[in-house]
Amino acid sequence: MGMIYKNKYKDKAGAVHESEVFWIKYYRNGKAYRESSKTTKEDDAKKLLKLREGEIAKGKLPGIYFEKITFEELAEDLKRDYLLNMRKSYIRVEESLAHLRRFFEGYKVPRITSDRVQAYIQLRLSEDAKNATINRELAALKRMLSLGAKQTPPKVDRVPYIPTLHEGNVRTDFLEHGEYVALMEKLPEYLKPVVSFAYTYAWREGEILKLEWRNVDLKNRVIRLEPGTTKNDKGRTIFLNDEMLDMFKTLFAQRRLDTQRVFLREGKPIKDFRKAWLSACEDAKLEGKMFHGLRRTAIRNLVRSGVTETVCMKISGHKTRSVFDRYNITSDRDLQEATQKLSTYIQEQKNPLTGKVSGKVIPFEQKEANVIG
Repeated sequence: MGMIYKNKYKDKAGAVHESEVFWIKYYRNGKAYRESSKTTKEDDAKKLLKLREGEIAKGKLPGIYFEKITFEELAEDLKRDYLLNMRKSYIRVEESLAHLRRFFEGYKVPRITSDRVQAYIQLRLSEDAKNATINRELAALKRMLSLGAKQTPPKVDRVPYIPTLHEGNVRTDFLEHGEYVALMEKLPEYLKPVVSFAYTYAWREGEILKLEWRNVDLKNRVIRLEPGTTKNDKGRTIFLNDEMLDMFKTLFAQRRLDTQRVFLREGKPIKDFRKAWLSACEDAKLEGKMFHGLRRTAIRNLVRSGVTETVCMKISGHKTRSVFDRYNITSDRDLQEATQKLSTYIQEQKNPLTGKVSGKVIPFEQKEANVIG
């Protein structure tokens, strides 16, 4: 079985000395392991030796094995997993790892504990990082540790508790039709078709900018995204209304033979338009509006127009109802309309005492005007 001992060494004069720190030696499957106990107390060294022998008796790898695994090795395994599975969020996980690396670089697996995770959270909060951003980083850390625990042989003996912060920064921005019209007047010409398409069909920015003519069938007024090209990997089909059909015909007449992309800027695919977007929003007095708000706006417009939520999800590409509900935003106008519908319904019912209908319904807007007058 195992043993404890002290290393012997020679000084420059050749004299033999004994180290003050105890070492332990034990065996697993016939292989000898040597490990410093990092203590000068014999009882503590014996306890460590018993711990290692207990791990081996239970069929576990000795703890020293995991002390050889570093944060960097687990991070590389995570990136490799994303590439092999062709995950579209690879760039995002690289950003998360960059922040994690600043804190955990050089850490061995046993040092990545719940206490150190809490310290990391405090650091990121002090840097004014949003809870949602920190949660994405913590998810990457948990994923890399979980992958390490599933390896054969395992690289992680146990995954520490990693908390999730409350995300109270849910965005609710959307554009009323008047705001959309004002914004369109301030946008550069190349960006107007992109915004108009997003306002109509609730597609994501990346899906719009990467749209190619091979996906567009003008004859049958259809646009199809192939499975695997969308965020949720599902295919999608939409039909163009008259306004969109005319817009795509104009874009088709202006197409370039050296690219398949539909939306262009000076003959080249559009990559980034944040500066133009912010400038147009400022000119239209719509500071703080985000392009992603068009996705919420389009979904709300679809629901308002009477399109079933199931069909709305197929058009917008939402995979789960829970996420879709976050985009289906209710405004003050929606609440006013609900009040008007309720008032109309009640007034159209027969009075249980007289058996007669209550009478003429006064529009909600007119009631407000009367009160103000």
